[in-house]
Amino acid sequence: MSVNETADIAWDRPDPFTLTFDVTPEDTDRLGHANNVVYVRWLEDISWAHIEHLGMTWERHEATGKAMAITRTEIDYLAAANTGDRLMMATWLVSFDGRFRSSRQFQLVRLSDRKVLARAMSYHACVDLRTQRPARVPKEYGEILGGAVITDGLVSD
Repeated sequence: MSVNETADIAWDRPDPFTLTFDVTPEDTDRLGHANNVVYVRWLEDISWAHIEHLGMTWERHEATGKAMAITRTEIDYLAAANTGDRLMMATWLVSFDGRFRSSRQFQLVRLSDRKVLARAMSYHACVDLRTQRPARVPKEYGEILGGAVITDGLVSD
């Protein structure tokens, strides 16, 4: 999908990292729309894709023995996604405390009508992969996360 095809999307913040995908029959529930569990999977998929794009690859996680684990997720479901819908998910890193915690914002748009289907926030804490206990962010993570945080540009409705 070209930039021109998505230039008219009203993103909540500038310069999002995006993924595009199609809703499959397996994504839907008894109500006929994408199940809430699938939204969580989409949030996770774009989060991993974004941090890997920034250079926080799984190999780097294994080498440092540290990773950012989700501590909380908030999702506002605004409209249904249905089988066959082509969707674009956007994400932004919106905070990083320089030591342990970060947060990420999401926006899900149906491409056919540019309707916002969901907005979400996730909160993360650095953990030691071996002990699963909180740990200080490695210096290289701090540089990557700190450099990627969007601190302005919030668009209000």
